Amino acid sequence: MASIFMHQGGNPDMPRQARRMSSTGYMHIIIRGIGRQLLFEEDSDYQYYLTMLEKYSMETGVRICAYCLMENHVHLLVHGEKEQIVLFMKKSNVNYAGWFNWKYERTGHLFQDRFKSEPVEDEKYLFTVFRYILRNPEKAGICPASEYRWSSYHLFENPPQFMELDLFQKQLKNTMQYQTFLCLENDDECLEFREAPHNDEWAKSVIQKELGIRSGTELQNLDRNLRNAALIKLRTKGLTIRQIERLTGINRNIVQRVSGQMKKPQK
Repeated sequence: MASIFMHQGGNPDMPRQARRMSSTGYMHIIIRGIGRQLLFEEDSDYQYYLTMLEKYSMETGVRICAYCLMENHVHLLVHGEKEQIVLFMKKSNVNYAGWFNWKYERTGHLFQDRFKSEPVEDEKYLFTVFRYILRNPEKAGICPASEYRWSSYHLFENPPQFMELDLFQKQLKNTMQYQTFLCLENDDECLEFREAPHNDEWAKSVIQKELGIRSGTELQNLDRNLRNAALIKLRTKGLTIRQIERLTGINRNIVQRVSGQMKKPQK
């Protein structure tokens, strides 16, 4: 199977342009709630969306290699033909949006534009995307990847029929190697929704306004408890771990560990 990876590259497509598909059939897909609308309010919502993924995967022939359902967005790594993937996403999202709007008595669009996608053209990047998706909750400061309930993390050894993990199982061989691979320190960068206003200048203004300090580096002089509370506040305001590291000089491993203490909203 590895011989299908012969080319490099692939940029995310733009709305209303022809979607770039992969010569290998592998695609990294992201969908997000319009205006950061929550896609999942409670457990039954996550469960229903997974049911739709399974139903339309089996119906269209698309296979899922990895998934992670976050509160306001979803990451998928899929394998299939262009027409299959487009139909799979359309059916899954239209069905879920209709069900969600009915359940919560809302109207209008649920998802932002069409789904975003990027072709995966080589095996190295395939494994990068695979790890990136499964570690998404950890990078977001929610919890360790192994503790997140709404991803395919724990399906490696015995995947359901709608998932395709043959290549990953062949390379990683067993659960120990799989977990080791996922835990490797990395600088994985994959397709994401980029928020133009959230640049470093914006982040600096948030630090000054929310913490009442002139420079982020002043956080280094606080005692640990005050520092940690400040870091959590910055994360809840939308600063990324890397932004906080850049602007405060505090190691990102510390920021990530402290971010794990953030409380999830009550359902």
